[in-house]
Amino acid sequence: MPIPDDVTGEEIDKDVRQELQSLPKTLADDVARNLVMVARLLDEDPEAAYGYSKVALRLASRVAAVREAGGFAAYANQKYSEALAEFRAARRMTGSVELWPVMADCERGLGRPEKALDMAGAPEVQKLDKAGQVEMRLVAAGARRDMGQLDAAIVTLQSPELASSSVQPWTARLRYAYADALLAAGREREAREWFAKAVESDRDGSTDASDRLAELDGVEFMDALDEGDSESDVAGPSGEDAEDGDKDGDKD
Repeated sequence: MPIPDDVTGEEIDKDVRQELQSLPKTLADDVARNLVMVARLLDEDPEAAYGYSKVALRLASRVAAVREAGGFAAYANQKYSEALAEFRAARRMTGSVELWPVMADCERGLGRPEKALDMAGAPEVQKLDKAGQVEMRLVAAGARRDMGQLDAAIVTLQSPELASSSVQPWTARLRYAYADALLAAGREREAREWFAKAVESDRDGSTDASDRLAELDGVEFMDALDEGDSESDVAGPSGEDAEDGDKDGDKD
């Protein structure tokens, strides 16, 4: 697969670069460049990222970072069985529990929420850092919802991290999941409160909490021009005619 000339491989994390030192230099550089492409494309073009991950795996399947990247690329494409296999391989190589939550979420993706809950209660969870423990809590709550246990999902998300007023990288997603669970349980007033809190903490737009809040408040997003209206019938805020086409407020 083609790789832009500006991708050198030096962009990867130094710990990954260190792992690749076990390979011949030319091979290490090729693997590194493919891993950079996986990281660049994982969110915007998961299918392409998956393609680059497969190249890296062909070149260096015995490197844990490569197996991990392959796992995340497969996960992003909902290839949960493949992702789980790659994550397990990476874990065997490193002995780290860091991938435990996403491995549990793969079990959910495979239709095995009970297995995900078993993993949420395993000793490995105690070895996770705070971010990992919050992620595990989100996965466990999702598993409860998969099983139709809405009240249990709500209780699972109730934690010191949820109650804390400090904003951490996981805060918006945790508050959003709690709001969504409340809404699914028919507790709309409380859900609105927590969607609003999610909006306050969502500094990088990682959730659609603002849209969900607007929906609860009865705000509808419509095209600037309805069918049959002429441009002269619609005026913008400054009195000028509104343009056809893209508007910031348009929603699918």
